[in-house]
Amino acid sequence: MQAELRAALVDDLDQLIRLNDREVDAATLDALKATSFPLGLALPPSGEAGALAYANMAEALKAPGTLDDLAADFAAIYLNNSLSASPYESVWISDDHLACAAPMFELRDLYAKAGLQAADWRSRFDDHFVLQLEYLRRVLADSSSAPEHLASFIDEHIGYWFPDFAQRVSMQCATPFYAALAELTHVWLVCFRELLDELHDLPIPTREEMSARINRKQVLDKAEVAPIHFMPGGQGPSW
Repeated sequence: MQAELRAALVDDLDQLIRLNDREVDAATLDALKATSFPLGLALPPSGEAGALAYANMAEALKAPGTLDDLAADFAAIYLNNSLSASPYESVWISDDHLACAAPMFELRDLYAKAGLQAADWRSRFDDHFVLQLEYLRRVLADSSSAPEHLASFIDEHIGYWFPDFAQRVSMQCATPFYAALAELTHVWLVCFRELLDELHDLPIPTREEMSARINRKQVLDKAEVAPIHFMPGGQGPSW
């Protein structure tokens, strides 16, 4: 992948990360309107769904809602789970749909290898999708990173469950801005994964193939946790 393309895609991710990371303010809305966002993104929309997502974002910026409405919607989506659409991977793919499950620790290890760590995992767990976007940005910015790693990360993590999150948010949130942002972020990830396939011959696995791969990984993770064998009297008095 050429350096110019990498830089442009990193800039795309910077913008998506900013919009998903914290509630939008008046200055940011003005900047988005001034730059005709999202038309300035390096990745053009792909297919009918992509074109619709880009058009919806542009339309939402014409009347995004009041700042109070946007702040309330941000909290509902990203902070208090009012829409039952968790921004955490563990909730979507762990057996019990609970936070802080195996995906969180797997991602923590991946981040550490890239020299990254969550600023405060107690307030935002490692498997939050914004942190996954930041990791994707870091790897993409590294010219030595293998395209295969980018593709497998999307397939096994954010690209697998984020479509469900985006669909639920876009259908249930209160403002057109955040509905469009969820759709746009999803479409951008799809377009980026398609670009990796086009440039590096990295076929996109089917949903069924990825489900099987993730299920095998979860089984192996459980198998690595050795059971504790307790022998009464062997470790001191028993009762």
